[in-house]
Amino acid sequence: MAGLAKASGALKSVDYEVFGRVQGVCFRMYTEEEARKLGVVGWVKNTSQGTVTGQVQGPEDKVNAMKSWLSKVGSPSSRIDRTNFSNEKEIPKLDFSGFSTRY
Repeated sequence: MAGLAKASGALKSVDYEVFGRVQGVCFRMYTEEEARKLGVVGWVKNTSQGTVTGQVQGPEDKVNAMKSWLSKVGSPSSRIDRTNFSNEKEIPKLDFSGFSTRY
């Protein structure tokens, strides 16, 4: 994975928070699945405010694809009102080895 990341340019890290109907609709499970498909690492979890938050890391193009998915797609029965991205930065290496759901 690390070799792959270097080949496709800069590694990016971004925090996200998704607003809308995103709890109780398998949003975290689908997020984890999509992250694995794209080959990004990080985590996802529900918040007590009814949002879903997390962090994505990986090659810039893959992180951008995940950002698009978090903004527009989500799980089949979710409704995404808006997605906030913060702390977007270039990183020297990945902090995670996979993508996980946190509780």
